[in-house]
Amino acid sequence: MLDVRRLRLLRELARRGTIAAVAEALAFSPSAVSQQLGVLEREAGLPLLERTGRRVRLTPAGEDLVRHAEAVLERLERAEADLAEARTGLVGALRVGSFPTATRAIVPAALMTLARRHPRLESMVCETDPAAVAHALRAGDLDVALVHEYDFVPAPREPGLTTEPLYGEAMYLAAPAAPAGTPEEAGRDQGAVLRTHAEAPWITATPGTLCHAMTVRACQAAGFTPRVRHQVDEFATVLALVAAGQGVAVVPQLGITGADHAVGLTRLLMERRTQLAFRSGAGAHPAVAAFGAALRAAVPPELASPRAEA
Repeated sequence: MLDVRRLRLLRELARRGTIAAVAEALAFSPSAVSQQLGVLEREAGLPLLERTGRRVRLTPAGEDLVRHAEAVLERLERAEADLAEARTGLVGALRVGSFPTATRAIVPAALMTLARRHPRLESMVCETDPAAVAHALRAGDLDVALVHEYDFVPAPREPGLTTEPLYGEAMYLAAPAAPAGTPEEAGRDQGAVLRTHAEAPWITATPGTLCHAMTVRACQAAGFTPRVRHQVDEFATVLALVAAGQGVAVVPQLGITGADHAVGLTRLLMERRTQLAFRSGAGAHPAVAAFGAALRAAVPPELASPRAEA
């Protein structure tokens, strides 16, 4: 009988590529991961791995077993959901991943609703960059998470995970406010608006984040590469830098709350779309479903409904 814990290790190896990365993600030692994968190969009765330098590649049999592992793990999630539904009331921890603007503007109201309806459910929020959510969900560090994508940075499909659309946000170019009497940029096409600031210093999020990639790709689509001066992840700080004349930035709707009068905002044609993500099969879990319902009720009415392709 194949051990499900070892199947989970094999699946993580298929995603991460090295035993060291699997060990770090799952809090094992590399030798323990290697040992458990060796046991799995003996259980399977044929080679599942082959080494190529410092990396480990799955054999065709290993890749086939990973596909079965995905199905097995999804069925286990559904089984846990069924058992949770059979209990009386929701009890225990619900580990929630969220990004800063959603944590500030959406999540608190959802947590209040959840606490009122299910007082024995302990929600635990951890701010997590959407780019890191997939690994955290698959590793079991999170139960549910908010993730986002942009028009220029669509979210890749993540095996073993399911997403549901929540809301969409308009995007704005934030620049030092124009002097009185200067014509407004509203109504011009997005590329023209961005090119107006092609020579200006830009403020982006830190490299490796979706927000950073969004700004760079939007500018490149407009015909230039932004000259980045500052790299800041918190949008309130970004707007403070814009107000101080330190550059221009692209900011989502939830990030412009409380913008200084010294900041001029021009709406762009881009959109940021937020989704709820969880392990495949876990959508029917009462705690995940209850959090999703509370979250939807907490979405401000001024936010757009997500587009169908989101």
